[in-house]
Amino acid sequence: MKNILSILSVLALAAAAQAGCGVTVTSEGTLKSFNAEKKEIVVSVKGGKDATITITPETTGAEGLKDLVGKAVKVEASKHAVTKALSVEAGAAAPAGDEKKKKKVKA
Repeated sequence: MKNILSILSVLALAAAAQAGCGVTVTSEGTLKSFNAEKKEIVVSVKGGKDATITITPETTGAEGLKDLVGKAVKVEASKHAVTKALSVEAGAAAPAGDEKKKKKVKA
């Protein structure tokens, strides 16, 4: 009986240790708005949805958010708390192949 209880307690501790595994999710899109009062940003993700993400004191890159409104951003969040940002940084410009093609005018 003691062996069974000790095995179960070891398994329970091992499962609890894996709960905060540190896996992150990266979202890329355009920063639509920044609310300094609520400490929230709204990112228009490339898939078409808007994501509201909370900025915490631990968020890196949060100092210059008001300058990034309307620009491409890359937001990294924990897999388990997707609405809390771990880091925010300016995204890259659109790839070279994404420019609109100019119409050719016949002379």
